[in-house]
Amino acid sequence: MAVLRESPWYEEILQEGEIRGKAEGIISSIRTSLEAKFGNEALELMPQISQVNDLERLQNILRTVVLANNFEELRQSFL
Repeated sequence: MAVLRESPWYEEILQEGEIRGKAEGIISSIRTSLEAKFGNEALELMPQISQVNDLERLQNILRTVVLANNFEELRQSFL
């Protein structure tokens, strides 16, 4: 097991898993925020949002959801 931990691939896999976990957490927050603020209709954006893997982009999307005044404004930001 010690040999495995010393492997550069092991570290890469751990980092990738950590990033994926953070992305899934942000995506979950986006889904909850969309539904709470704009209702089920807003969930139509989730397939597009779920394809994003960049953490900074996901954080920007969450910020946009929180700051949007209405669903149409939010939808326009995704076009």
